[in-house]
Amino acid sequence: MSLTITELDIAFGQLPVLEKMNLQVNNDEFVAILGPSGSGKSTLLQLIGGLLTPDNGMIQLNGESINGKKGLISYMPQHPSLFPWRTVLENVVLAAEIKGKPEYEEAKRLLEKAGLAEFENSYPNELSGGMKQRVAFIRALLSKQSLLCLDEPFSALDEFTRIKMQNWLLSIWEENRKSILFITHSIEEAMFLADRIYVLSKRPAHVKAEITVPFSRPRNERLLETNEFFHLKKQIFQHMKEDIADDD
Repeated sequence: MSLTITELDIAFGQLPVLEKMNLQVNNDEFVAILGPSGSGKSTLLQLIGGLLTPDNGMIQLNGESINGKKGLISYMPQHPSLFPWRTVLENVVLAAEIKGKPEYEEAKRLLEKAGLAEFENSYPNELSGGMKQRVAFIRALLSKQSLLCLDEPFSALDEFTRIKMQNWLLSIWEENRKSILFITHSIEEAMFLADRIYVLSKRPAHVKAEITVPFSRPRNERLLETNEFFHLKKQIFQHMKEDIADDD
């Protein structure tokens, strides 16, 4: 599933948020978006998901306009948003259940791969933060849409759990290979996960840099200690630092 965003503009009243936004997610590609707080990253996902309609520009999936259309992507928010009265298994099949075809066997297989098989009949309040995020991601996978939009899903986790979750996400993605658009504040996270990175400017946001990540797959945390990783991180930091300096 390919996503193409062309010359996208949106403003809230007199406040311009996105301006001439252009980006591409190719089939089976993992793309990350970095940008300063308040630059409109979450607004971009709401536009892609059809919750908002752009003032100008075009959002296309596989060449077809989806401006203002809902139900065509899978979305994972910053917080797991699990229903407390449903078990883990009931939560992960929810999207498929809405369409009338809950796939319990596939859900159980993914829960086992995520190390959650013994918790399928547990409730969200019995899970750790990392476990809840795994449940939310499996729910997104089972929705069957080929484009996944992830909005800082690991931002609330401690560093050790976050690295563990990043490795787990990559292992699941390598197996399923859907197109992913991943929003993060972490340069290291973007570099570790993505094939390409878009760096956004401050508001009104536009793409100020597009970076191809040169590291081969599969990846592991040893990559974080290499000189190549450090030099790319420094390059990306310079792009982001320009906007911080402009605000001083």
